[in-house]
Amino acid sequence: MDLSLFIVSLAALVIPIIMARFKINAIPTAVAEIVTGIILGKSLLNTIKITSSVSLLSNLGVILLMFLSGMEINFDLFKKKDLPDTKQSSINPARIAVFSFAVITAMALILAEALKLIGLFSDVMLAMIIFMTVALGVVIATLKEKEILSRPIGQTILLTAVLGEVIPLLLLTIYASINGGNAGKLWLIILLFLVAILLLKRFKQPYQWFNRISKSTTQLDIRLAFFLIFTLVTVAERVGAENILGAFLAGMVMKLLEPSEATMDKLTSIGYGFFIPIFFITTGVKLDLKTLITNPNALMLIPVLVLFLLLSKLPIFLVYVRSFNKRNSIAGTFLIMTTITIVLPTLEVARKLNAITETQSDAFILAAVVVCILGPILFNSIFKLTKEDKIKQRVVIMGTNVMTVPVAQELHDNWYDVLLVTHKQENYDTYKSKVANLKLISSLEETCLEKAGVFNCDILVAGFIEDELNRKIARMAKEHGVQRVIASQERPKPETIKNLTNEKIEIYNLFNVQTSVLRALIESPSILRILTDTKNGLFEVTVRNHKYAGQKLMNLDFIEQMTVSRIWRNGTWLVPHGNTIIETGDHLIFTAKGEDAERVREELGRKN
Repeated sequence: MDLSLFIVSLAALVIPIIMARFKINAIPTAVAEIVTGIILGKSLLNTIKITSSVSLLSNLGVILLMFLSGMEINFDLFKKKDLPDTKQSSINPARIAVFSFAVITAMALILAEALKLIGLFSDVMLAMIIFMTVALGVVIATLKEKEILSRPIGQTILLTAVLGEVIPLLLLTIYASINGGNAGKLWLIILLFLVAILLLKRFKQPYQWFNRISKSTTQLDIRLAFFLIFTLVTVAERVGAENILGAFLAGMVMKLLEPSEATMDKLTSIGYGFFIPIFFITTGVKLDLKTLITNPNALMLIPVLVLFLLLSKLPIFLVYVRSFNKRNSIAGTFLIMTTITIVLPTLEVARKLNAITETQSDAFILAAVVVCILGPILFNSIFKLTKEDKIKQRVVIMGTNVMTVPVAQELHDNWYDVLLVTHKQENYDTYKSKVANLKLISSLEETCLEKAGVFNCDILVAGFIEDELNRKIARMAKEHGVQRVIASQERPKPETIKNLTNEKIEIYNLFNVQTSVLRALIESPSILRILTDTKNGLFEVTVRNHKYAGQKLMNLDFIEQMTVSRIWRNGTWLVPHGNTIIETGDHLIFTAKGEDAERVREELGRKN
């Protein structure tokens, strides 16, 4: 047994235990592992040597770190969304993030040139890449703890961090190709992206089949993940790119295959449970503080680098403050200053190319460690969650009649933001005193409906008396990207039902509802009592809160106040048990008292 590997493994086990015991929550675990490596390495105790076993596992650690970083990208944030015209929806996180990162890039270039002018570091491109980087993993963990990933400021910070990891990684590949004498082969990197696209298309459909046939002794999802990693890492090395770019692309491909929460948990466990801590500890072990202290130029370089790493991100405050309050803009700026994950592999590449000395590399790492400690601490101490309305589903009901008006009145105002729309003046005059949010429009033409914001909703109900008019409006809504569309159809033909179903338009038929209720009253009177009970009811919630993903039903702290009847997951109904693991995207059908149901929906349905 390799003694150094034993000590590294022991340190990886003990570090989180000590941090939990002494409640050290402000410092990222990665930083604690690097500091431990410094203590155990040649800087102080010199108990760990970089053996072949430790080196191999460390290399696998950085590859898995980049793979999991690729998996952390939320591609939904790049999709265009039509939202109601509110203050929060007017904020465009993608636009703010792109502009913010453009400012970071410009500032990084200026500071890199300044570093060269004062004679401390001459490689402008390498310094610029390092100043641009953001520690995506640390940012995501911090945002998750604050439960603000789904809010505009959380999305903006996240997207800025994504750019701060992806762009420097691409620039590092170009830098390595130019400095490694492979500039002529730079175009071959396109092959790496083509292979990634090919793998995504090839495994998109089979992956769903893998989920059905996988079992505890095969774990096909994990085998596929490692196949993607080693395939793209091998291709990256063959075309002259860095292996970390291949690993990062493998993570992006895996994320686009839409793995289950359980699969992501298993991959995270493998990475952060063993390999990645070895990489961070080994990084600390390699640092030589003794040489650093005896070198005046290196000592002068550390405070300058810390200052420049902070200054490179400081201007984004001016971008953030235009959309968010001053306090949270400052906090977000400090969090974006966090940098460590890309800095380490960047310096590793630079050392291999002899573009940087060991002493300079150590100075950059120490500066990054200091900033990585400061960023989350300052963010957590400054950020204040502003009072925000609960995220409600916006429901637009077209048509005012004896069926739609009572529904608009009875929908829970804590869960739904309801707008009732009519184009008839007499109906508007009749119901305007009975419905809180009733809107009169001049006509039912598409341009008029667009102008009125009718299609800016989560659910649209076409509830006019005329079947054809309802079908027309329902199809318009689907064309405008409304997620759920319900059309009232009094006398639908079988062909009409089939066509609407194929178009993913839900059908409401009063006759079917009445006969179903009568049958339920005869066959299962207790079910009807549940549906009509004013104190207890049957409810549904979609699990969006990642805090509860991977938990057993029996471990929910509010499970005593609810009874889960069914779970709808990936097109299949599941019969739940106490040991059933919850996944994000699950639809839980449950019974509870009204006030308890409100808490359940608030907790499980909160996006973070």
